[in-house]
Amino acid sequence: MGNENVRQKKSLIDKLTEIRHELHRFPEVSQKEYKTTERLSNWLTEAGYTILPFDIETGLVAEIRGGLPGPTVAYRTDIDALPIQEQTGLSYASTNDGVSHACGHDFHMTIALGAAFVLAEKKEQLKGTVRFIFQPAEETTQGARQLIEAGLFTDEKIEAIFGLHNQPAIAAGKVGLTDHHLMGAVDTIRITINGHGGHGAMPHQTIDSVVAGSAVVMGLQSAVSRNIDPFEPVVITLGSFHSGTTHNVIAQSAELFGTVRSFNPKIRAKLPELIERISKEIAKGYGAEAEVEFIPQVPAIDNDTLMTQFVQEAVEEVLGKDAVVKPNPTLGGEDFSLYQQHVPGCYFWMGTGDAEKGITKHWHDPAFLVNDDVTLDAVTVVVNTLERALDHFSIQTNKGRNT
Repeated sequence: MGNENVRQKKSLIDKLTEIRHELHRFPEVSQKEYKTTERLSNWLTEAGYTILPFDIETGLVAEIRGGLPGPTVAYRTDIDALPIQEQTGLSYASTNDGVSHACGHDFHMTIALGAAFVLAEKKEQLKGTVRFIFQPAEETTQGARQLIEAGLFTDEKIEAIFGLHNQPAIAAGKVGLTDHHLMGAVDTIRITINGHGGHGAMPHQTIDSVVAGSAVVMGLQSAVSRNIDPFEPVVITLGSFHSGTTHNVIAQSAELFGTVRSFNPKIRAKLPELIERISKEIAKGYGAEAEVEFIPQVPAIDNDTLMTQFVQEAVEEVLGKDAVVKPNPTLGGEDFSLYQQHVPGCYFWMGTGDAEKGITKHWHDPAFLVNDDVTLDAVTVVVNTLERALDHFSIQTNKGRNT
């Protein structure tokens, strides 16, 4: 029996490695994941899954109903690639020029597929239903919203949702897990500075939008340092400043484009007014006007305590008591947080780092690599987590029926 288990594991590892390399070779950017969706649909249908008829152009939701009645739990993975030219030198490197899986979504899809295959093999023992969400457009933070608007949480009650991301900053064999904030809220700001253009040699006859805009950029640096509790992580970054057409003309207007990151929802709610006040008053001091657009995108990842417990128990069973590590949260964003606005969930980091194998580059690096050796452990953790959630909610449902 032991030898049979070894053979089954080897067969699954080989299959998943082949799948991951195929997905890696043919990456597609957000909202263009047509072939990726087709491949996923074929693999899942072949494994016995039902593809649910959600009105989405790319991505899919696959469902398997267990042999025993029970609740529904979900697992989400992302499927889009980045507009980055790959520089890994891999034999299975991207064949799509200027596009690559430089964030490891090919790895994430493979883990989800592996978990789906394992659960299909034990379908009759499942106490309920599992939905696998293969979400498009995570990199643009639009995919989760599309699925929610398509009815993900309205056609059937989902009790819990889980997801993971690779993390090369954490050693392979370890898992970064927290029952609080893991990744930050993401919002966008667009500030238009309106002045009065004119000749570069006669600035006194103008209102210089470049000078006023530059002052706004510098002033917004104090928005955090002098207005926000220093124990509350907030970042305001102006990444783009566009103005003018040539060297000797003072520009009529300037456009600043930036990103705002935070954790605390109460602080996040105060930021639009703060940014608008600082921008407008500084511009006014230069005789200019500022128009501020604050564009909410996604809230922070804030993990549910009980769902985190399920993941922790699964990790400890699969990888040992010392495998769970306290992660350093990042203000990088993840639209998994939108699902957490509807159901309790947990999002965690699967360590992939291995300096000896050269797996040290971080997300969005052209030379980014993932770690195929971690795949089977990740699959087992996901399966174990989903089964624990089904068991828990099955017991809760039965208690409700008996009272």
